Amino acid sequence: MKRARFPRQPLVGMALAAMSGIVFADFFTLPIVPLCLTIAFLALVCLVRPRGWLVSLLVGAGFFALHLVHRTDALGKELHARLGNQPRWVTLLGRVESEPKLTPNDYTTFFFRLQTIDLGNGPEPSSASVLARWKGYPQFGDQLRLRGLLEPVPPARNPGVFDFQTYLARRDIYQAVLVRDPGECTIVEIGGGNFLIRLANRTRNWMESTLARDLEDAPEATAMINGMALGIRHETPNDIEEPFQQTGTLHLFAVAGLHVGIIARLLWIFSSLVRLPRRAAAALIIPALFFYSAITGFHVSSVRAATMAAFLLGGIFFERPVLALNSLGGAAVAILAVDSNQLFTSGFQLSFAVVGAILLWQEPFFRALLRPSETDPFLPRSLVNRGRRVFQSGYRKMAGGISVSAAAWVGSLLFIIWYFYLITPISLLANLAVVPIAFCVLAVGLLSLLSAPFSGGLSVVFNNANWCLAKVILGLVQLFSALPGGHLYVERPHWPNTARVEITVLDAGAGSALHLRDGNSDWFFDAGSARDYEHFLRDYLHARGINRLDGLLLSHGDSLHIGGALLLLEEFQPQRVIDNPAPDRSTVHRVLTARLAGREMATQGKLFALTRHVTGKILHPPADFRAKAADDQALVIQLRIEKKFRVLLVFDSGRATERLLLARPNELRSNILIKGQHYTGQSGSAQFLDAVRPELVVATSVDFPAHERVADDWAQMLREHGIQLLRQDRTGAVRLQFFRDHWRANGFLDQETFRSSSR
Repeated sequence: MKRARFPRQPLVGMALAAMSGIVFADFFTLPIVPLCLTIAFLALVCLVRPRGWLVSLLVGAGFFALHLVHRTDALGKELHARLGNQPRWVTLLGRVESEPKLTPNDYTTFFFRLQTIDLGNGPEPSSASVLARWKGYPQFGDQLRLRGLLEPVPPARNPGVFDFQTYLARRDIYQAVLVRDPGECTIVEIGGGNFLIRLANRTRNWMESTLARDLEDAPEATAMINGMALGIRHETPNDIEEPFQQTGTLHLFAVAGLHVGIIARLLWIFSSLVRLPRRAAAALIIPALFFYSAITGFHVSSVRAATMAAFLLGGIFFERPVLALNSLGGAAVAILAVDSNQLFTSGFQLSFAVVGAILLWQEPFFRALLRPSETDPFLPRSLVNRGRRVFQSGYRKMAGGISVSAAAWVGSLLFIIWYFYLITPISLLANLAVVPIAFCVLAVGLLSLLSAPFSGGLSVVFNNANWCLAKVILGLVQLFSALPGGHLYVERPHWPNTARVEITVLDAGAGSALHLRDGNSDWFFDAGSARDYEHFLRDYLHARGINRLDGLLLSHGDSLHIGGALLLLEEFQPQRVIDNPAPDRSTVHRVLTARLAGREMATQGKLFALTRHVTGKILHPPADFRAKAADDQALVIQLRIEKKFRVLLVFDSGRATERLLLARPNELRSNILIKGQHYTGQSGSAQFLDAVRPELVVATSVDFPAHERVADDWAQMLREHGIQLLRQDRTGAVRLQFFRDHWRANGFLDQETFRSSSR
């Protein structure tokens, strides 16, 4: 019996070799001259005696050298090393090198390629790129002269948050300039830069306005149509995108194989109508697809799809057979040759993983699904009744859609968990229902664009048809996202943690947000401000795999502490809520009080069994306690962990509260003190610290306002007392882990570890 022979697909091996070389180059550095000589020797050997493994080694070494050059010859990195971490006022001259995007606070952000930089000693030439923010409206290619504050791109300060600093570093951007005064930036020259990109941007602006014609009163539908047709996602509200993410249909907003395939099909039909030869049609379609990729912003998914289509159509042009998997490998090699850092982006990884999975696994899934509906192969077709044939035809089409969706879901599963902390089993059904309608949205949108130059009225008719289709998609996606068990947030895969209890003190600036985890139990203490919740808290909760909270404790009525609580209650529905009963004038607290019918009251001396290993005791305030300032009414709670460790939470309490607590000094003794800053800037007195005797203090600290910053003399007092201080302006979030006989603390930014003395 002969073995099944598979066609050779050398570009797949080249792609794997290229990826391996790039990964090694990201961790190791070799002298560039000996490396180039080695590559030249390998190339000579391959010419004399070509071998598959030698070619793979040559490709891997070549991409190792290419990525090494990208790492070492980095102008942005050199500029960052020269300027350091201190903010500087600078005057910059350069060009806009990316599509400007408008943020919710009315700033326009864009990548800015420098021509000169003036640090105060006159202009100096520079070709580095920086991230710019300005309350103006430049266009791609415009030359600008701006004066602003140049400082390093800040890192993510809390776990689970998108690391914008690392993302920009992959693009060799390490500095950001903020132009506070709109008059400090002037447009020196309109236009410039790459002509094709400028033409693509102008074309996209025309297409965007055309697709939105007569839909001005439906911004959600317009944003969705533009997102699907043109890949414009920054205009789509988060509350619209989130259901698409939860149903695994967010790929509809990424211009990829579906979109490029429709364009290619329409162009092929046009070529057939005008009776172009096959080779001429291929020569027309290939550049048109890359221009569409430029219109949609040169995203990896669109470039990959256009490159794959170019390989496939190239087979027609050169009259050679082309294999889809081989074309995928060729597309990967081409993209990585242009920018090797693309390998480390989520878009590249997801795009190639999904398409590769479809090419490898769709056919086996399809055959497996067909087996239950197959009739006896020896039964003549004339004997199969018509109803059976209709059923088989419909089932075959449904099986085809399910097999593609299943292969894509399996191929993307690990990446979705890693980047989005999400499992979406509902996506198998959602894609089956939504993708065909999305196909129609794109097709009708293209008809609108084609008819617009000749008949504005016909274009409006198509736009309104698209509005109906967009509403249907939105309704279906929201329905699927609301189904129980349709999506589930999970943590990234990690080594098992032997800590029994974990406390994460999130960096909420002058506010407060603290997460307590004990096994499968999750409690939150405060919820930051409403802005904090949208900015990082929701992402953190999703990253920790939390779908529902066991409990929420509210310390006091300060909006920086409980402003995000209402949003948290709606999404994570905590089973228990413990509230501070002290009367206050907080509007936010009054709204929460009306919302919380079954809340528990925290009064002095009360014990709460929070989790299996953690009990909380309320030390302040007493019943019917009143104070002039909300900070003096804040809860003081001591967490007792397995009757061995104690953690004291004082939130924003000040000297007045500390004096009341010192009346019962024996209750204060704790291993760790977690504190905020009182509005007067006075807290943490020497007498209070002597009573608590902590080994470690975790303190919130921000530069502005001044009273929210840890004072230097207070930090010095802690050092004199032998107390370790983790101030969150330097550490970001702090993670505390409690084991059977010891505990340890880690700062998120500096990764410094502090261990208990009992270890």
